Amino acid sequence: MTAHHASFPTGTILGYPRIGRRRELKRAVEAYWAGRIDRAELEARAAGLRAATRGRLAALGLGREDSSIPESSSYYDHVLDAALAVGAVPARFERLRGADGGFDLDAEFTIARGDGADAPLEMTKWFDSNYHYLVPEIGPDTVFSANGGRIADLVREARADGYLTRPTLVGPVTLLALAKPAEGAPADFRPIDRLADLLPVYAALLAELADAGAAWVQLDEPALVSESLPDDRGRLLASAAAAYDDLGARDDRPAIFVAAPYGDLDDALAVLAATPVEAIGLDLVRGSLPGALDPATEEGLAGKTLVAGVVDGHNVWRGDLERAFAHAEALRSWSGSVAVSTSTSLLHVPHDVDDESGLDARLAGWLAFADQKTAQVAALARGLVEGRDAIADVLDAASESLRDRASAPGVQVPSVRDRLGALRDGDAVRVPYPQRVAAQADLALPPLPTTTIGSFPQTSEIRRARARLATGELEQAGYLAEMRDEIERVIRLQERLGLDVLVHGEPERNDMVQYFAELLDGFAVTEHGWVQSYGSRCTRPSILWGDVSRPAPMTTSWSAFAQSLTGKPVKGMLTGPVTILAWSFVRDDQPLGDTARQVALALRDEVADLEAAAIRIIQVDEPALRELLPLKLVDQAGYLDWSVGAFRLATGGAAAGTQVHTHLCYSEFGVVIDAIRDLDADVTSIEAARSRMEVVDDVAASGFSHGIGPGVYDIHSPRVPSVEELGSLLERAAAAIPADRLWVNPDCGLKTRGYDETVASLEHLLEAAHAVRERLAAVETAG
Repeated sequence: MTAHHASFPTGTILGYPRIGRRRELKRAVEAYWAGRIDRAELEARAAGLRAATRGRLAALGLGREDSSIPESSSYYDHVLDAALAVGAVPARFERLRGADGGFDLDAEFTIARGDGADAPLEMTKWFDSNYHYLVPEIGPDTVFSANGGRIADLVREARADGYLTRPTLVGPVTLLALAKPAEGAPADFRPIDRLADLLPVYAALLAELADAGAAWVQLDEPALVSESLPDDRGRLLASAAAAYDDLGARDDRPAIFVAAPYGDLDDALAVLAATPVEAIGLDLVRGSLPGALDPATEEGLAGKTLVAGVVDGHNVWRGDLERAFAHAEALRSWSGSVAVSTSTSLLHVPHDVDDESGLDARLAGWLAFADQKTAQVAALARGLVEGRDAIADVLDAASESLRDRASAPGVQVPSVRDRLGALRDGDAVRVPYPQRVAAQADLALPPLPTTTIGSFPQTSEIRRARARLATGELEQAGYLAEMRDEIERVIRLQERLGLDVLVHGEPERNDMVQYFAELLDGFAVTEHGWVQSYGSRCTRPSILWGDVSRPAPMTTSWSAFAQSLTGKPVKGMLTGPVTILAWSFVRDDQPLGDTARQVALALRDEVADLEAAAIRIIQVDEPALRELLPLKLVDQAGYLDWSVGAFRLATGGAAAGTQVHTHLCYSEFGVVIDAIRDLDADVTSIEAARSRMEVVDDVAASGFSHGIGPGVYDIHSPRVPSVEELGSLLERAAAAIPADRLWVNPDCGLKTRGYDETVASLEHLLEAAHAVRERLAAVETAG
């Protein structure tokens, strides 16, 4: 069937949270992995969640029969879904392909999580969000094949339930731009080289969706707004022109809506305008209204629906709806067909503010989660049809909320601002690195020192103790005793394993950001505000609403207790200012850099208290440094200036004899190498295992001269790496990094893992480290 004539809905969203209001999908998936439910039960629970989502969105004002409800569900990751739909899997997982050429749910989970000797796909951040996607691996010989049955079945499922939904899929240009070359590919190969081979497969998918009854399909192309991808911008634009000229010319397809969230399309707008697609989405929260356009672009846009992404899908503030409505109305200058949408998928925000009975009522009035944002979209769409007067009450209420927020106590605190104003340039500068190395020599660490990143597994006993404390069933003294017992168990385990630098394991921390948010002024925390981080893993971002300060020490007593148990150094563990911002919903009424410096001053005070408690090694984690890097090149220097400055402000008061560590995840080290050097940490640990230690080439080429610990143990997979695998990775690191600067550590904290796999993996890590250490010593002796 063809449906090119179908009109686009006046209001829609680009996606909706898929984990469930109470994390139902997470619990079902993990129960299936644990063998507590079978696959039929998992699929039944997922189907029930999808039905509930459709009903909820219709109740909030989206149409049942006009394609306004997106079909954006996923068991694990939407990028992996797209890769599987086109058959793009690495050779090591070809054995999982079914007789029909596709990959079933068990295959999907194996590719995502790894199996035995077969490592899972690499994982990294989805543009500048806190969501992690699985990186497809595509080579010159990757065989593409259309496997869209699961997506088409979702369309049929919705039709049977009385809904005409809009299937969403990562677009072909973004899928290839985000992929990495498969192992063994020529050095000059890029996955985008395979576009011509991929387009017929996408065409087949579109035909299958049309046959299932889809009137519209949403193809997400955020690669078209980014200037931070490996492929040349001109190459991406040419690829977009080729892709959508080809797909748009096909007869057997739904109407095509190309969504481009996370920023301005810039020169890609003219490219899409010239193609036969029926609708183009513009992010008017991160981006802006089109400027002067050439006649050809104006003509192209005049025949399309322009979808105004004016409701912020990336943050939780209620927003300026008056401005949003004006922007949507302004698009009518370019097209007679205008619709309203969220700027991004609502994947990035929690479900419903109304679930948060514990939030201050005044603060709650400033917020909009996924359900409130969907209702905003529905209201703005009604305004486009009926005029502003029809929604005047909604617009006026949002404007009053903004005024109330600006005048509320705590939003601006004079003492915090005065302290920032009194800072001097020297406050963020430590003595030179060589002097610090000399001052830290009495730590007496061996070559290739071994450590972990911070957290140890959070057991059910730990979570129960925290829950009992919250309900009053367990008194504070009893809770402290249980946490101290756990810290001692973790210290003794590390001593038995033979680690050189220990951690206290962080049992008292529910989350590496929320823990600090609960102890700092200017933050609020939610009860049900979960968002998906990756796979079944969810996080509950805090809400940073006001000026930030530290009423009292936050970590010192825990670190001091742990250090009292052992003669080995124990790291003090802090979360850095950039990561606290990146993993929170941050106020949007002042520059991020100003907020980061407020957080940095609070952490600076904590560093001083840790030093006073005789903690010699302090780790200030910044796993999100790369994550917040703006997609537009023109904005990157300013971001790196304030982000690096905030870290150095937090650590700049540390004594020369205090060894400052930092940790970065998904860092794509080469992209921000200068910034990482400018952090001036004594030791930097980085994620490297899933990328098979690719990062060490960037380290070697950059001349990075401080301590570096490329992770050898991938903690995001349940598999236990062998001694040989870990030794191979470590040998590659040792070939590029001098032994006196090389550290041995996992990729990240161990909170999400179980103890059995953790202990086995650390035993293998220590065995591999000792073998490499002995080999290097033998080489040095022989030389």
